[in-house]
Amino acid sequence: MRNSLDLPGRPEDTRVVVAMSGGVDSSVVAALMKAEGYDVIGVTLQLYDHGAAVSKAKSCCAGVDIHDARRAAETIGIPHYVLDYESRFKEQVMDRFADSYIAGETPIPCVSCNQTVKFTDLLKTAKDLGADALATGHYVRSAQQGNKRALFRPADLDRDQSYFLFATTQDQLDFIRFPLGGMPKSKVRELAAEFGLTVANKPDSQDICFVPNGDYAEVIRKLRPNAAEPGQIVHMDGRVLGEHDGIIHYTIGQRRGLGVATGDPLYVVRLDPDERRVVVGPREALATRTILLREMNWIGDQPLDEGDEIELFAKVRSTRPPAPATLRILNGKAFVDLANGETGVAPGQACVFFDTDDETARVLGGGWIHKTERTGDWAIDFPQVKAPVSAA
Repeated sequence: MRNSLDLPGRPEDTRVVVAMSGGVDSSVVAALMKAEGYDVIGVTLQLYDHGAAVSKAKSCCAGVDIHDARRAAETIGIPHYVLDYESRFKEQVMDRFADSYIAGETPIPCVSCNQTVKFTDLLKTAKDLGADALATGHYVRSAQQGNKRALFRPADLDRDQSYFLFATTQDQLDFIRFPLGGMPKSKVRELAAEFGLTVANKPDSQDICFVPNGDYAEVIRKLRPNAAEPGQIVHMDGRVLGEHDGIIHYTIGQRRGLGVATGDPLYVVRLDPDERRVVVGPREALATRTILLREMNWIGDQPLDEGDEIELFAKVRSTRPPAPATLRILNGKAFVDLANGETGVAPGQACVFFDTDDETARVLGGGWIHKTERTGDWAIDFPQVKAPVSAA
């Protein structure tokens, strides 16, 4: 006998820990699990400033969210615990976020949070509580395939969070469940109202939880006081166009707010943290054909071997659709050749693999973008070295 979470045993004999962020999605997950008869425990993570510093409506994991999660648990009638993960969150998410920006990258802290705090530490806590599964409110689907589970894009592609879960390991995937993966957001809000949850109309989180006003640079300055060192804004042809107040204010592909002008549109095409240079050039210089990955996670059916070349589909940005690509394993490194090329690909972002490009796509894993190789006249050989900008 298997229950609705595809676990052996009856729901009343199955303990499920629900990660409750205080938003409508995770609150509905908890209510659904309780309604289906599971032994449910709600857990909320206290991630920064003891849950009190930030309370803006459009940030997740804020102080007000702990209150909302506790209130939802009381309405549902389940035990609820708040766990202090502040130091772990600062070490694994906030500090890595700051260091990545200082290194000239464009990080995705939500992936790091899922990878470390939520799907490693919280998962261990769930097992310590005797849980048979950890359930979250993410919009992805998982299903049993043979002796393991596979990860898929959700029914509501407008809410697709598969890009942010590429680092989920097979062991984690086998333990975690995503009850909302098969329904649209509108249905989730309807269920929230039916369950009498006060968060039924709560706005979705939009900002990074520890950057609620969108000022990344200010957060980085607080974490790393000497991070914003001035330097030069340089054209790819070697011309010095101006000065900047720190590369942490720039990202690859940025056009607005450069503070320089040459008569032609300019984009940030490279960040050189060692020389504190912001290198700018024409849009064509952003075209990328090949990506070198680091810390790759593979959850496909077959293991990867040296020399493998696998045709698949890849996303190099959360808002882009999966596009044809080839994954190559060469000298122990993972390279991705983008069939049609991409623009504005930035180190520190993720490259996520899928088996197709439609709504049924299965997630095959992915990796962090380490370096990029530009196309055509703008080609740069691996490894990138500190060369004069005129040689780019």
